[in-house]
Amino acid sequence: MSVPRAQSPTPARTFTQRFSATPRGARLARLLAAHQLTERGHPHGTEAHDTVILVVAELATNSVLHGRVPGRDFALSLSHDESRGVVRIEVTDTHPAQPARRIPGTDEDGGRGLLLVDALAADWGVRDRLGPGKTVWAECATAPRT
Repeated sequence: MSVPRAQSPTPARTFTQRFSATPRGARLARLLAAHQLTERGHPHGTEAHDTVILVVAELATNSVLHGRVPGRDFALSLSHDESRGVVRIEVTDTHPAQPARRIPGTDEDGGRGLLLVDALAADWGVRDRLGPGKTVWAECATAPRT
């Protein structure tokens, strides 16, 4: 006898696209993410839209700068889960190196973008993927902070 699974009242809607691991690919990922958010009721200038776009821009840029493998693309996935009030962002690349957080106030070049992601996202992390590489994910609230 099978037990029916509980369904979310509003299932998550997902957009997934592959992009060239170039600055142009990162820019296109950001622009398409902005379009998706607008289509889902989070227009430009709202806190949810601007937060998600900043996180997408940072993760896509990191993938291009630090996760690039010649001849390989990166993928962006956006899942809108209205029942939880979050947008889940996933950026997947084929480079095996894990992202490293930098300490504020150090003289190291770069690496502070994950501090921005940490400040803006409700949660974020890194997980292995099937095949080479990793997925860096973040969840951003779509409801205004109170």
